[in-house]
Amino acid sequence: MARHFLDLSDAGGDAIAAMLGDALDRKAARVGAPKGLPDHDTPLHGRVLAMIFEKNSTRTRVSFDIAMRQLGGSAIIMEAGTMQLGRGETVADTARVLSRMVDAIMIRTDDHGKAEELAHHATVPVINGLTDRSHPCQVMADLLTLIERGFALPGLQLAWLGDGNNVLNSLVEAAGLMKFTVRVAGPDGYEPDEGFVGRARQSGGEVRLTRNPREAVMGAQAVVTDCWVSMGQAGGEAQVAAMRPYQVDEALMGAAAREAVFLHCLPAHRGEEVTDAVIDSPRSAVWDEAENRIHAQKSVLRWVFGQL
Repeated sequence: MARHFLDLSDAGGDAIAAMLGDALDRKAARVGAPKGLPDHDTPLHGRVLAMIFEKNSTRTRVSFDIAMRQLGGSAIIMEAGTMQLGRGETVADTARVLSRMVDAIMIRTDDHGKAEELAHHATVPVINGLTDRSHPCQVMADLLTLIERGFALPGLQLAWLGDGNNVLNSLVEAAGLMKFTVRVAGPDGYEPDEGFVGRARQSGGEVRLTRNPREAVMGAQAVVTDCWVSMGQAGGEAQVAAMRPYQVDEALMGAAAREAVFLHCLPAHRGEEVTDAVIDSPRSAVWDEAENRIHAQKSVLRWVFGQL
């Protein structure tokens, strides 16, 4: 039976910890090596990953491609508009065909239901590279970055500012699995998914919702935000106006813990959700966070193939 990674809970806390440990070790072993040089053990030698893109991508596209190269495998990039999927072939039939041709599938799509349907019909692992509901691969990179910066996940105090989007849903899920606190500040009507919040609280994570950005950030060890209007989302001027009190600027970062870092999954709309002074400051870990998509996803790939 194929091992899928559609949400963090598909793996669970112990497996996430194992993946993060593996990512740290593999990253350390590659210091100074050319980006395309395979790891010494090439654990995915001969494996092929099909990558389906229904949404624009920079970090997901490059990081999965490089991850497969470093693990000794290869990747095929498939744009939905140039696939038969874009001409009416069903997700189920696409899953059946690709399962005969490749060893795993990554999908980046607007509809989480498509990822679930793909996984249901595929006989190879399916990885969620982003959906409208969650973004587990991004959050794996976020957790890796926080550990590198010296933070323990259990007991971590994390603040989120702005829209209750897919990245926040996965951070909330991570809070339940790894036992930390997420304090969410955003306008009315833009809360994270209630299902993710409820499951996180039941699992031992703490999720607090507030309208006050300073209350969320006070003493936080990590301050996280994202674009106010997600890619492909209908938002516009009204949503942007509602989000303005939640901009992360120097004054707001000043309320966080002295050692606090700033995270953003990118791309950033500078001058909206974050100021230049914050994203370009020494407290910003966004460039490490972006690079860590490679290292975290290498370990996700190893996990879906049963190597971790």
